[in-house]
Amino acid sequence: MSVEKIYIFDTSLRDGEQVPGCKLRKEQKVAIAAQLDIFGVDVIEAGFPISSPGDFEAVQEVASVVKNATVCGLSRAVMKDIEVAAQAVKKAVRPRIHTGIGTSDSHVKFKLNTTREDIMERAVAAVKYAKSFVEDVEFYAEDAGRTDNEFLAKVCEAVIKAGATVLNIPDTTGYCLPHEYGEKIAYLRDNVNGIHKAILSTHCHNDLGMATANSIAGVENGARQVECTINGIGERAGNTALEEVAMILKQRFSHKYTTGINTPMLKSISHLVSDTMGMPVQANKAIVGANAFAHSSGIHQDGVIKHRETYEIIDPADVGVDHSSIVLTARSGRAALAYRFKELGHHLTKDELDIAYQYFLLLADRQKEVVDADLEGIYSQNIFALA
Repeated sequence: MSVEKIYIFDTSLRDGEQVPGCKLRKEQKVAIAAQLDIFGVDVIEAGFPISSPGDFEAVQEVASVVKNATVCGLSRAVMKDIEVAAQAVKKAVRPRIHTGIGTSDSHVKFKLNTTREDIMERAVAAVKYAKSFVEDVEFYAEDAGRTDNEFLAKVCEAVIKAGATVLNIPDTTGYCLPHEYGEKIAYLRDNVNGIHKAILSTHCHNDLGMATANSIAGVENGARQVECTINGIGERAGNTALEEVAMILKQRFSHKYTTGINTPMLKSISHLVSDTMGMPVQANKAIVGANAFAHSSGIHQDGVIKHRETYEIIDPADVGVDHSSIVLTARSGRAALAYRFKELGHHLTKDELDIAYQYFLLLADRQKEVVDADLEGIYSQNIFALA
């Protein structure tokens, strides 16, 4: 079986930046984009150029700096939007315009106050106009997750004929369940004439906590591009987390799919985005959270010390973490205590460990965590003379 490339489209600088309080200055966008390029993402959505002069300049500068990735600018299906996006990405080595319009009945009736026929015409016109500026045009069918599949297929077929090279099928409101989203991608794969001329792309939101699962379901059913953000930042509950997709594909699907992501950079780029945007990463966040490779239960600690893979399915080094952490708490056992003393250069006998463990438990019941300084304190009390 041949291994297929899954393209990673990072929208941290566009969808991720839409989080209140996360606005980036031009130089900050450029710094993150430069790291994303080294990191190995295939597409960097640098911003929404028509939205402000500052964002236009930022996208323009990113386009000038990025050496490898495609640089993409977002637009609505509005001619002025498309013109500005084209100007912003003009200097990119690989420019892309990302244009589109809402396709669900909710968007057609209540947001756009129009008809399906008008949506089809506007979609085709937008793609044709974008195609007059760049070869690579991505079309998004906003709220595709709640769009009737038959109508969605007609729109996709029409924009492919107009020149679209990528079809973005967003679950804009995070509404879909994985089997529903997967079935939607499969329906388009099997029912859109000319689908072989375009790449199907996932763009999932996390309102029900399904963004990553939906994206993987999309890949399993024919999508070959995944749109995501570092740390899962984004509107409302966020977007698909890039680090989760990269490691799921690496750990569970390496026999079928590959990405260009340099996964040992995951931890450092997570810190960069978190620090620059002022968005802390929750401790229990998958892959990049502070506790992702930390163990405090005695049973787990004993297993990890004996053989790491008993409780870790990912080698910490694969995501840029130096080593697993054995965190000493009141739930820790003798094996963990001996391990931590050994790391400090103290090799305890069984009798010495038994004594140290009693002192350790007294301390652990009084504080959340016992740290190295506490262990040195226990050791320096000369308690082992009792052994």
